[in-house]
Amino acid sequence: MSEEEYFALLKESTEKLEYHDGEVVAMAGAQLPHNLIASNLIASLWNYLKDGDCLVLNSDQLVHLADCYKYVFPDLAIVCQKPILTARYGLDVLENPEIIVEILSDSTELFDRTEKFDCYKQISSVKEYVLVASKKKKVEVFRRTESNEWLLHDYRPQDEVVAIGTCTLLMEDIYRKVGFEIPTR
Repeated sequence: MSEEEYFALLKESTEKLEYHDGEVVAMAGAQLPHNLIASNLIASLWNYLKDGDCLVLNSDQLVHLADCYKYVFPDLAIVCQKPILTARYGLDVLENPEIIVEILSDSTELFDRTEKFDCYKQISSVKEYVLVASKKKKVEVFRRTESNEWLLHDYRPQDEVVAIGTCTLLMEDIYRKVGFEIPTR
């Protein structure tokens, strides 16, 4: 499928669709813990960054991974420089995210850790890549160094604070109201 066909389909679709080098991938709805973590992160990060130049963008913001021929919807993106938006068939596509957050689920974890991370590394503006577990309290923050290496800071339940960009978030705020044993029918 061409990019033009993808964007025409995306504009008419009621579901989120990503573009992966000619293939369209439908994004499944998320579980409650995932949604709570996303809401908690947006609230905490926005509260921390609201008076500055940074924008905290939710999972409706399409991001272009040019070197990988992909258009994706990360769970959260932060941009502190002037956003570079490219109009693609009537939709705004972010070209310069600085921090990307993905909340892990069984269906996306392998892709988020490998191929997607490799693609985000190709965007020079990306300084941090954050993976947030949805089944336990664990946050992994990968930071790009000046020598273009990626260093991991692994936050566990015993860590009270998590550093994302210039923000210092409480672990308990990230996981507020998240029950890890919520039964489903």
